Amino acid sequence: MKNSIRMMILIVLVCATSACSEKKLTFEDMKKAEATLFKQDGTLDSANFPKVADKYIKFVEQNPDDTTASLWLYHAMELNVMMKNSEKAVALCDNLMNNYPDSKWTPRGMYILGSMVYEDQYKDLDKAREILEKILSDYPGSEIEESVKASIKYLGWTPEQIMNDISLSQFEKGQEFN
Repeated sequence: MKNSIRMMILIVLVCATSACSEKKLTFEDMKKAEATLFKQDGTLDSANFPKVADKYIKFVEQNPDDTTASLWLYHAMELNVMMKNSEKAVALCDNLMNNYPDSKWTPRGMYILGSMVYEDQYKDLDKAREILEKILSDYPGSEIEESVKASIKYLGWTPEQIMNDISLSQFEKGQEFN
């Protein structure tokens, strides 16, 4: 019995020591992680997406007040969207909107959430429109405002329909389509 108690105490101490000695991630660690997203030929290495996204999230958890926290949270969201991990992407964008509402990355994250997650992955056009319109109301003059307006205009359209509309519009204006 005494040996069992000693063993449990030892396990608790080892676990506590491991948790406390966990290395705090730095900006340099994030840049190194980011570099692993690319192969030597410059193409994306999707096999590293989960590991890098988790590292980004861990950085934000360890450094929520760091000036780059919203950037890494946004990048974690992007990777989860590319991995089609929609639920996690939604949660990450919620975190971005709630904890970093003044960040330049927040409207960008919302744009991805509306256009790629809700429109493309969930096929929920009403929710996509709601999020895109919220960007226009909450972030007037944002650098992505024109892209948001175009996404609202073309919400639910196929790429072919969009190209036809653009071609027709340019033809009507007497412009050549490039």
